[in-house]
Amino acid sequence: MTDAVSTTTLLKDRDRLEARLREIPPEPGVYFMRDVNDDILYIGKSKKLRNRVRSYFRQIQDHPPRIELMVHQVADIEFIVTDTEAEALALEANLIKQHQPHFNVLLKDDKKYPYLCVTWSQTYPRIFITRKRRLGNAQDKYYGPYVDVWQLRQTLRLVKRLFPLRQRRKPLFKDRPCLNYEIGRCPGVCQALITPEAYRQILQKVVMIFQGRTSELINTLSQQMEQAAEDLNFELAARLRDQIKGLQGLGVDQKVALPDDTVSRDAIALAADDQVACVQLFQIRSGRLVGRLGFMADAQSGSLGMILQHVLEAHYGSADPVELPLEVLVQTELPETELLASYLSQCKGRKVSIVCPQRQVKAELIEMVERNAQYELARTQKSRDHTLNSLQDLANLLDLPDLPHRIECYDISHIQGSDAVASRAVFIDGLPAKQHYRRYKIRNPNVRSGHSDDFASLAEVLYRRFRQYHESPEQPRQGSSDWPDLVVIDGGKGQLSAVISSLAEVEVVEDLHIISLAKQREEIFQPGESQPLPTDPEQPGIQLIRRLRDEAHRFAISFHRKKRLDRMRRSRLDDIPGLGHHRQKELLAAFRSIDYIREANPEQLRSVPTIGPQLAQKIYDYFHPA
Repeated sequence: MTDAVSTTTLLKDRDRLEARLREIPPEPGVYFMRDVNDDILYIGKSKKLRNRVRSYFRQIQDHPPRIELMVHQVADIEFIVTDTEAEALALEANLIKQHQPHFNVLLKDDKKYPYLCVTWSQTYPRIFITRKRRLGNAQDKYYGPYVDVWQLRQTLRLVKRLFPLRQRRKPLFKDRPCLNYEIGRCPGVCQALITPEAYRQILQKVVMIFQGRTSELINTLSQQMEQAAEDLNFELAARLRDQIKGLQGLGVDQKVALPDDTVSRDAIALAADDQVACVQLFQIRSGRLVGRLGFMADAQSGSLGMILQHVLEAHYGSADPVELPLEVLVQTELPETELLASYLSQCKGRKVSIVCPQRQVKAELIEMVERNAQYELARTQKSRDHTLNSLQDLANLLDLPDLPHRIECYDISHIQGSDAVASRAVFIDGLPAKQHYRRYKIRNPNVRSGHSDDFASLAEVLYRRFRQYHESPEQPRQGSSDWPDLVVIDGGKGQLSAVISSLAEVEVVEDLHIISLAKQREEIFQPGESQPLPTDPEQPGIQLIRRLRDEAHRFAISFHRKKRLDRMRRSRLDDIPGLGHHRQKELLAAFRSIDYIREANPEQLRSVPTIGPQLAQKIYDYFHPA
């Protein structure tokens, strides 16, 4: 470890670079690349650390753009020596999970493929489909990403019908289970009618399906069914029989003809252009295709073999030993086939082979996987070209100097002024960037139930959004990642004029491109123009703006509904200091309704066991203000 953080990169200090490289031993281990802020840029492994690290600083111009960019930022190098290459691979995987360095993120997290998540960190774990793989808790487990979304949803729907599982994120009732418990779909976790241990045993059986161990699960359930029948527990035996029958229906038409149906194997292949690589991984268990996973990788990150190796390391690095196949079929030779095979064998406790088939049935399987990857790449290219065409059309329509990188749209939602809220939706490079979405509560006292004012609401929200640039003039505007290239207002000329007047107060109007999109005829208005732009509603740029507007509208409505529901659920008793949930229940049990509580005097309120004299007076004063 270094004693201090260097303020210059190694490429600018050749003497320090050579000295640092001489300190690195020619042994197996893991190396760290750090920048001038002491942040980890990259974590790698090698059987000879010195040779591997030195190669980064030779003929830099020949590296892929991603690696060349990283090398120019390296300010220091650290290393950890291990005894074997397999240990280095295992240590690298753990460190990457822990630190998530920027240049180790080969796979693109574009929310294209969904995952299945099991929240083992909770007392009663949930199981659900998500497109966000957040490793916030190391105990939670993610399976996927799955390419066939429909098949994944069908499988999960069947699983929830066969096995009693937790159905809701939050309980529907506080003191009793919901209908799902009565019909056998849930074991009553909200009321702890099943122990956490027993519930986890049920969920462990379900997980076996997504681990590709359905046949093993069916055998286990068959043994339990026979035992239940011998014990004359026919109700349990019948339930197990139905579960077995349902599981046997999974993947009936997904038979894959291979010479050895008893071997579990994965087949992986990719198709790539100059920007992105689409990777497909087929999971085959007992001759049956049980899963088709998809990954998106940066095509500039290395050779095809290197990309496949990184994908396999990332995928198997988070897998349980029982999930690892005995054979991995690859499209092309990997740079470190023996090392990866040794690591996987050590994890599984049995020999794992990595084979690049050249003929017969296995080669045909790889060709099928590659063909699916090519179809996925074609779909990706079509979507990318359509998005680029939309951005170019929008830039031409609005006479923008460049393609709009960041576009923001603002919308208002309310019911006759009640529960008024606003939303901000953001598209980056033509795609939704939900991490930048924002919700606003309207603070204007004049906007209330029975009196709405969309003009004032939008003006307030845009003022709050951009006032930081007026309060801190030194804060960068154009070129900043937070500065929009285009702002879209959901409304017509009136809304646009109100926003322009508000932004003039913070002196940002001259630096912003602002338009409004009227709902009735989908017309675009610009500041200072009384007539809308001549547009075709079906042209790509207008369709892009409409998608953004619809997304802002959806986001605003969902927030408005949540706020309205919270208000409807809120009791007036919540506003009384010192009156918690338990005491509210005692009051309502004694007086039956808030109207009777309002009519009670302090002496009657004190008759409730948990209500003291001071609290009784507070309750009375709340309903009878001076």
